[in-house]
Amino acid sequence: MACFTGVGNLAAAAARFAPEIAAQESAAPVANPVSTTVKNQLPRFSKNMVAAAEAMPAEKYGFKPTPEMNSFGHLIIHSAQSNTLLCSKISGTTAPESKLAETDGKDKLVAALKASFEFCTTALANVDDSKLGESMVLFGNRPASRAAALIGLSDGWNDHYGAQAIYLRLSGILPPTAQPAPAKQ
Repeated sequence: MACFTGVGNLAAAAARFAPEIAAQESAAPVANPVSTTVKNQLPRFSKNMVAAAEAMPAEKYGFKPTPEMNSFGHLIIHSAQSNTLLCSKISGTTAPESKLAETDGKDKLVAALKASFEFCTTALANVDDSKLGESMVLFGNRPASRAAALIGLSDGWNDHYGAQAIYLRLSGILPPTAQPAPAKQ
């Protein structure tokens, strides 16, 4: 799972989360700060990532910015599968079966992405910070803590939405978070 790399990306990440961090620091102490933060991010990323998937025209799901890169459809599949796998591991619940292929249509891929966020919402509902140190096996049979899986889930949302935004912009479409605010009446 890709994460932020380089000083520029780290600075961008720090700037992006500074308001959220400041709000948390100024408020009363939060019980379960790690799991609560990830669960609080889930609705925003679900909304934005699904909206980005919906914004891309069906005929552009095979779009690759360069021949070496994955298609937009592959990115949606990867996002849905990452959500399902990580939320299953973090919560200890069984992941729903989902067979997806890049040849599947936009409707099926968008539905799978929505379902993955719905699964995460349910699976993470009872997760707290009491088991953050527990070990589990993640990608490539690598051991990781539950905390690492939660952080990886959150990092993945940032990474995947950022990639979606690039694909959309290269297709002449403004990503959901770049859309102008609705006019106030």
